[in-house]
Amino acid sequence: MTTLKEQLQADLTAAIKDRDELRASTIRLTLTAVTSEEVAGEQKRELSDDDVLKVIAREAKKRREAAEAFDTAGRTDQAARERSEREVLAVYLPKQLSDEELAAIVVAAVATVAEGGTSGPQAMGAVMKLVKPKVDGLAEGGRVAAAVKAALA
Repeated sequence: MTTLKEQLQADLTAAIKDRDELRASTIRLTLTAVTSEEVAGEQKRELSDDDVLKVIAREAKKRREAAEAFDTAGRTDQAARERSEREVLAVYLPKQLSDEELAAIVVAAVATVAEGGTSGPQAMGAVMKLVKPKVDGLAEGGRVAAAVKAALA
């Protein structure tokens, strides 16, 4: 069984052979981020697939935020490239929860917390504590927080 990092390296080689500049540069930058994470800290370590997934998710989030910033600045060509890079990275990430699936998880957590007597905005932390393990890697933190706020309002 190949690790996710090995898969990225194999896909980089294939992208270079196919002369796919977008995929090659995106995967190359992602592998650089993985390597940086491996050597960060006191001593070098080998990242698990879960750790590599977190790095890829962080890189995808950077692309989304950069695309939004470029759109705001009126640089649509750069925004389109950032979105394309994010699509390349999305192949390696698990399928994200739909809004309905996320809302169902949040509603169940709010009901559980409400049984304990806490409700309203004060319950935000307790609800997030219940929801986070269930959606980790399947929904971005901003989406989760917005869904929890909406459910508590």
